[in-house]
Amino acid sequence: MDTVRIFDGHNDAVQFMLDYRSDGRDFLARSEAGHLDLPRALEGGMAGGLFAMYALPEHEPVNDLTITHDGYEVRYADAVHPDHARRQIGGQLSAIRKLIGRSGGKMRLATSVSEIEAARYDGAFTVVLHMEGADAIGPDLGYLDSLHDAGLRSLGIVWSRPNIFGYGVPFAYPRSPDTGPGLTDLGKDLIRRCNELGIMIDVSHLNERGFWDVAALSTAPLVATHACAHAICPSTRNLTDRQLDAIRDTGGVVGLNLAVNDIRADANLEEDTPFDAVVRQIDYLVTHVGADGVALGSDFDGAVMPRDIRDASGLPHLVDAMRKSGFDHSTLQKFAYQNWLRVFDLTWPDR
Repeated sequence: MDTVRIFDGHNDAVQFMLDYRSDGRDFLARSEAGHLDLPRALEGGMAGGLFAMYALPEHEPVNDLTITHDGYEVRYADAVHPDHARRQIGGQLSAIRKLIGRSGGKMRLATSVSEIEAARYDGAFTVVLHMEGADAIGPDLGYLDSLHDAGLRSLGIVWSRPNIFGYGVPFAYPRSPDTGPGLTDLGKDLIRRCNELGIMIDVSHLNERGFWDVAALSTAPLVATHACAHAICPSTRNLTDRQLDAIRDTGGVVGLNLAVNDIRADANLEEDTPFDAVVRQIDYLVTHVGADGVALGSDFDGAVMPRDIRDASGLPHLVDAMRKSGFDHSTLQKFAYQNWLRVFDLTWPDR
């Protein structure tokens, strides 16, 4: 059987890189901490992924989790000042560049499908720049253009907090993702500018009204880099059937989020989440979006993973579980690699 190569639609590894923080992990060395580094990625068959830059809040909230009689609620996160966010994003961008430079050609930054394919052919690991939340971008959108020039090719409008462009969902279960207003006028300008530049728009963490605003405005396929099905796990972070249908109708992609609390029907933070629960989510997504519209969006280094996967080196176990559940080789190839490249090709100008 041919090897299944994997492109992952979302990870938070930049937050833990030695190049970004002095107590961080060396991405080039194998570690038992976290989920992702280059050796474990290669062990797991990964050819590359979307690396998320993200601004932490100035002050971490205290006691923000409330356990309810049937689930949980997390206090809605406060907005982050653009200057504070921009300093962090600049540091993360610099860290990724340093890491790629230190890799001696083992890693490459890619801004086009042809560059991803060339790296795979040469055996190099591909980094595609994503930003999770547009908090660092000001109302004139000038910083977006600067980031695009630096290689940014994917943007999440919000994380789970508000900004000048829209409103993220607060983390809660069971709850609808319809939690507040949609995009602001500046948010609609941001969508148009992303379309002009060829930056993929990620609707993950965006509330439902914001999702429909993106759907009405964007000329590109709808994409959620890391999400699951709300019908199985009714978390605010998951997508309703109607949203899944809209993604399908635009030729978009849903990246399966491996976060156990968004996979499990009970939303528990339980590492002992069986492959049956993971495959159930994949099967549901494929049924609604189609085999061409479901990929992997692991959320490595940003969530609790199923124990049987554990980290990037365990991805072949997921592929084997899908195969044993009846997914054919063509569907596995699409899920693992081809669907991301297909949607990139529809979104990015190859320049």
